[in-house]
Amino acid sequence: MKVLLIDDHALFRMGLRELLERRGIQVVAAEGCCEQGIVLVGELEPDVVLLDMRMPEMNGIEMLRALREGGQRMPIVMLTTSRDEQDVVQSLQAGANGYLLKDMEPDSLIRALEDIVAGQTVVAPELAAVLARAVQGEAARPESDIERQFAELTPREHEILCLLAEGQSNKVIARNLGISDGTVKLHVKAILRKLEVHSRVEAAVLAVEHSLCNRNGKD
Repeated sequence: MKVLLIDDHALFRMGLRELLERRGIQVVAAEGCCEQGIVLVGELEPDVVLLDMRMPEMNGIEMLRALREGGQRMPIVMLTTSRDEQDVVQSLQAGANGYLLKDMEPDSLIRALEDIVAGQTVVAPELAAVLARAVQGEAARPESDIERQFAELTPREHEILCLLAEGQSNKVIARNLGISDGTVKLHVKAILRKLEVHSRVEAAVLAVEHSLCNRNGKD
């Protein structure tokens, strides 16, 4: 796994780089300048980018948007101290594949990065309730809208949504259903469009909060 770290705190950069490299992860660059970081992402093509949220030149969300608008499609993860609900939601909406906290245990960080590179979207467990509240309260969508959107799912999409809600990755879902990873990705894309959400995490939270997987006799 090749990691590119962008964080304006030199001591944190140095410490995290050493931690990752001791566990066999290649850190291709650890940069404190946002503009230079964007250049390095394009040049080095890492497997995953770790972004700080609070930086002087631009914040992490602005940098995330710049990378996505520039065509970068590799997993990008916010690694921050912020537990702010707005930061979590805006990061996921802008295309983040993970939202992790700097005080998490090293082994938990490594596992999260492995899951993200494998195709999952990972949010720090401590922020699950924050995300659930945000999804519930986001424009307070009427239950009738949820029902209509849910009814638009095909049986296969419904099945995959429920597996997402269980925290399964695309690869695991594909293996369990006997279909390809690419087919799962297409179904997930359709699910996000029909439920009008921006990430698989939001879709999973929506399914749990509205008991979508326990309706109409389906499990």
